[in-house]
Amino acid sequence: MINKESQSSDHLTTASRRGVRMAKVAIALAAAFMLASIAVIISIAVVQTHKKTYVSRGLKYGIVLDAGSSRTTVYLYEWPAEKENNTGVVSETTKCQVEGPGISDFGKNEDQDKKTWKSLKDCMAKITEAIPSHRHSSTPVFLGATAGMRLLHMKDEETSNSILKDIKNYLSSLPFNFQNASIISGQEEGLYGWITVNYLKGNFLEKTLWNAWVHPHGAKTVGSLDLGGASTQIAFATSDEAKGEDIIKVSLYGYEYNIYTHSFLCYGKNEAEKRVWAKLAKAYAGFYWTAWALKVEGSKSMDTFNMNMKTLCSKDWKTLKNSINNIKDIHLKSYCYSANYVHSILADGYKFNTDNWKNLNFQKEVNKTSIAWSLGYMLALSNMIPAEGKIIKLPINNVLFTGLLLLFSALTIITLTYLVIALVRFCY
Repeated sequence: MINKESQSSDHLTTASRRGVRMAKVAIALAAAFMLASIAVIISIAVVQTHKKTYVSRGLKYGIVLDAGSSRTTVYLYEWPAEKENNTGVVSETTKCQVEGPGISDFGKNEDQDKKTWKSLKDCMAKITEAIPSHRHSSTPVFLGATAGMRLLHMKDEETSNSILKDIKNYLSSLPFNFQNASIISGQEEGLYGWITVNYLKGNFLEKTLWNAWVHPHGAKTVGSLDLGGASTQIAFATSDEAKGEDIIKVSLYGYEYNIYTHSFLCYGKNEAEKRVWAKLAKAYAGFYWTAWALKVEGSKSMDTFNMNMKTLCSKDWKTLKNSINNIKDIHLKSYCYSANYVHSILADGYKFNTDNWKNLNFQKEVNKTSIAWSLGYMLALSNMIPAEGKIIKLPINNVLFTGLLLLFSALTIITLTYLVIALVRFCY
């Protein structure tokens, strides 16, 4: 009897021990499974958060028509949609020069007007082809008329308004986001020219080894001189304390600049030449082409400029035509006058001498981008064009990510519930 009870007790003890071991194993497995589920949830979240990549939304575009006194040039600019510190990193992608005189000559010769309009439409067709069709409606179009139209507006406001109205009607008919066609002031022309020069010189931004755009450490800006057909402009950065009607503040890439800019209307090369003939019976633009004819592009001494000017002006017509090829006679015959005028305006007007002449750099373009006020105009206006954030490309698509998160969260909750119940039963 005693032996039977002893055997039964031993059997119960063995079964109890086996049950305890199985319970411990089950609890351990459940705990391990729960920890694994939590680890999976954390891993998925980390991968989704830190392994995501940013894909650019592509390029934005802007069109500027530079309606100068002697010609109109159409520029197409592009920049990444995301921008840098609210200003686009802009580059010139296409340029088209309209054949014929400037728009201020509209109405003087009907046949010439037809040719100019046809050339303008051809240029806009070329620009249209260069822009992806899905970007047409968001591409802004601006026309800025300079000194030629400023003079016409002073002399004949009705005619200048009529010309601008016709141009506005045409540009509004294109598949772009037409903004405005207006006469810009000489001050604005000088400011935008200054922005262009310093942007192309890398004084606002530079690219690091990591392909990021940063403000150059210790960067200094340069002044700009522009000699157009009807006006000349000067612009340079000045102290923050400077005040006056010729001072303009501008914000670019997160930095503020205080710019002195002044325009001298009627002191352009063509208008000055008209005044000389009346009495008888950029640096870019006009500055550059005069320097090109004298073979003093870039930075040369004042003595070299003077010597080459005397050499050019002493040549007879036949010798001059043979020495400078592929230039129309109308331009060739003006180079001697232009050289003397450029020398006069730089030496007598802006007070350059033999010591500081070397600071002048006669350029037409930098890195295949034209030095024109239109680029500065586009840069300044890109501050007002909304940026687009980059597209976020996730390593796991949202549906799968949400599904996995819910699955392992549910498994974690179920396992945790099982563990609590098992521990309560095991302990009590």
